[in-house]
Amino acid sequence: MRLITFTSRGNRVQRAGLLLTGERVLDVARAAQNDDERRAVSSVLEIIRGGENASTLLRKLCAQPDPAAVVLLPEIELLAPIPDPVRNVYCVGRNYLDHVKEGFQASGKALELPEVPQYFTKATRAVNAPDGDVRLDPSVTRRFDYEVELAVIIGRPGRDIPKARAFDHVFGYAVANDFTARDLQRRHQQWFKGKSLDTSFPFGPCIVDCEEIGDPSSLELSLTVNGEERQRARVNQMIFDIPTLITSLSAGLTLEAGDVISTGTPAGVGFAMDPPRYLQGGDIVVSTIDRIGSLRNRIVEA
Repeated sequence: MRLITFTSRGNRVQRAGLLLTGERVLDVARAAQNDDERRAVSSVLEIIRGGENASTLLRKLCAQPDPAAVVLLPEIELLAPIPDPVRNVYCVGRNYLDHVKEGFQASGKALELPEVPQYFTKATRAVNAPDGDVRLDPSVTRRFDYEVELAVIIGRPGRDIPKARAFDHVFGYAVANDFTARDLQRRHQQWFKGKSLDTSFPFGPCIVDCEEIGDPSSLELSLTVNGEERQRARVNQMIFDIPTLITSLSAGLTLEAGDVISTGTPAGVGFAMDPPRYLQGGDIVVSTIDRIGSLRNRIVEA
C-alpha cells in the first residue's frame, strides 16, 4: 500500500490517495461508499489512526477501484504524505558510522561514537512536498546542507515499547531530506534552529506500508546534487537500528499515530567535503530510497 496526499489542479483541498499501477491514483474518499467510510479515509493521518480497520477498508476499495475515483498522477500535485503533522518531526543525529567519522574529521576533533541515540526535532513548518522548492535565505544561512534519510511513520501509539515489539508500532516508511543550516547549528550550539527553517523537511513521495517493505534494513539510500552522487548507503549501516530508536525514544514518552521519526543520514554531506560544498540557489537535490521513491527539490534563494 502506497499512500499519498494530493491536490487537484486548481483545487487546493487536500485528498488522500492510493498509488495504483500505471500512474493511476485512487481518490479514496471519492471511492468510499458512505459517510463513515469517507471519514475513515479523509486524510492520510486519519487512515494511520484508523489502524487495521482503515487498512482493511483501503484494501477493499482498491481491489476493484471505481473508475470515477481514479485520477492520473501527472494531473495532480503531490504534497507531503502528512502535510500538517500534529507534532514536531523527531530526528536522530549521528546515526551512521561513516557520517560520524567525517564530521569529527572535518572539525579536527578525536572520534567519539554516540553511546545512545541523539535526538532533536524539526518544527512542523519545515515539512515540504516531495518536489517542493526549498527556501534558502542568504541573510539567514550561507552554509546550507543536505541529508537524505529514511523516515519511519508510527502507526500504533505506545510508551515504553520493548525492542521485540517495536515494528508492531510502525505503519510505514518514506524518503526524507533533513536540510540543515550548519552555521546556525554552530552559532546557536544546538540543532533545533538550524534544522527547522521553513521548507527544510521535504518527505514522501508516499508512505509505503510495512507489509510491502518487510525488513527495512536492506533499503538503500542515495542522494545527488545536480546529477552528481554525494551519498549512498544501506539502512543496515545505522549505529542504532529502528527497534533501538523506537525503544529509546518511547521510554517515558508516548509516541502517537502519525509521528514521524527521521533516522539519520549517511556520509557524504557537504560540510565534510574538502573544501566544503554548500548548496546554492538553483541546485537540484534528488533523494532516493529504493522500493519507496525519490524527492526532487530545487534550492531557491529568497
